[in-house]
Amino acid sequence: MNKIIASLLAVTVLFLIASGAVFAETPVSSKKSDNSKMQDASQTLKDAKKVESSNKPASHQNTASKSVSLKEDKRYPLSTVTMSLKKVSKHVYYIQGQAGTALDNQGFISNASVIITPKGIIIVDALASPSLARLMLQKIRKISNQPIVKVISTHYHADHIYGLQIFKDMKVEIMAPAGTWKYLDSANSKTLLASRRKSLKPWINQYTRLVKPDTIISKETVIKLGGVELLVNYIGSAHSDGDLSVYVKTDKVLISGDLIFEGRVPYVGNTNTSHWLKSLKEMKTDGLLALIPGHGKALQKPTIAIQLNYDYLLLLRDKMKVAVEDFKSFNEAYKEVDWSRFKHLPAFKEANRGNAYRVYHSLEVESLK
Repeated sequence: MNKIIASLLAVTVLFLIASGAVFAETPVSSKKSDNSKMQDASQTLKDAKKVESSNKPASHQNTASKSVSLKEDKRYPLSTVTMSLKKVSKHVYYIQGQAGTALDNQGFISNASVIITPKGIIIVDALASPSLARLMLQKIRKISNQPIVKVISTHYHADHIYGLQIFKDMKVEIMAPAGTWKYLDSANSKTLLASRRKSLKPWINQYTRLVKPDTIISKETVIKLGGVELLVNYIGSAHSDGDLSVYVKTDKVLISGDLIFEGRVPYVGNTNTSHWLKSLKEMKTDGLLALIPGHGKALQKPTIAIQLNYDYLLLLRDKMKVAVEDFKSFNEAYKEVDWSRFKHLPAFKEANRGNAYRVYHSLEVESLK
């Protein structure tokens, strides 16, 4: 009889292990509640299903994790935008956001780049929501199972960083330029996130958070991975509080971040237009296979886009500088400028007046120094 009972127990244990009811991995945050439920021997089948659901492993295991769970997650509603991973060179791919304002297309307006090597994957910029970042991972996993080892942020603006938490939770190293902490410590970063939780709900919600970088880049940095060499160039405060670009030397592909907007009017936020103009003037494109901008399509011949960005910023700065020196009001100065060269560009109507005002205000501040 004892042998029969032992055999039945062994079969039962094997069944429980196979069904996943035993040794389920539990996120740290849910251990307490799950233990209390396990102690309740009279729990209903409905409660048991809830426990099983809460015990599903989170999408972060370690840096070398080769995949991420893309099953439905209430924290990250599945994005319904059209997204594709486009090949630029042997190792470099990119995802192109759609032209629009920050609240269009579920926030999918910016680009991200993916560098796939035999030893791992490096991502440049993380898109505008965790849901978009998860969709990007889904696209990546269709062509590679290499681990994600680094995410490099070209700058800390909402449309490029709200997806970072997906990678942070996978324990991937997050790299960002010096100046990032100025953004993270600002009241504006918190206010904007609170606003986007309403205006981009459910894609940005109570689970969306600001992610701190693991590594700050303040000088030119070389990264080598799987035979691919990257030059990370620290630019300083230009388009944002801190900017960098990534040159994939092995493939001759430059990832510019928001120093370059292609096919639309640039967004001028907390910008040092003088340094931005200087950076554009010094940007080297000789021998490039392609340039991937922060917004818009990848360019094989980027000189036209670079010049357009330069000319737009120069017009803003020159006209607003004269207005400040002549003590003209912003409204008067804005009406006097001929904007005809740029009026046809997407986002002109939505962005141009705000761009001009921010430059006008920054020049007023400069004049008082």
